[in-house]
Amino acid sequence: MTEVQFAEEVLERLTRRNPQYQGKAYGFILSALHYVMDGLEGPRHISGAELAQGVRALAIREFGPMARTVLGFWGIHSTEDVGEIVFALVETGVLIKEDDDSLDDFRELFDFETAFERDYPWGAGS
Repeated sequence: MTEVQFAEEVLERLTRRNPQYQGKAYGFILSALHYVMDGLEGPRHISGAELAQGVRALAIREFGPMARTVLGFWGIHSTEDVGEIVFALVETGVLIKEDDDSLDDFRELFDFETAFERDYPWGAGS
């Protein structure tokens, strides 16, 4: 089995198990993880709060004022959704977690309307 076939199989399993999230949501969360890790001095564990902030920053960088709309189209409406996706990736073996990691690490970290609209960083993309 090639890496592409494996990736397609894993993605199909994820979307079948969690139909509320489109396949692109999983790729975006992995991209946000890499985005956060690239900003670190060295490799280390990333907290739920750090990843959620990375999702916000990358979405704003990539999609500008449409960030909330794009994430919502993929099924990501809250930081809890970010956590659900992360733990689905853990269950399929794509990511690993530490013993004390939990979905609670992603609960109510910030409100998407506030983070992507009211507090939108105008000029962030320039």
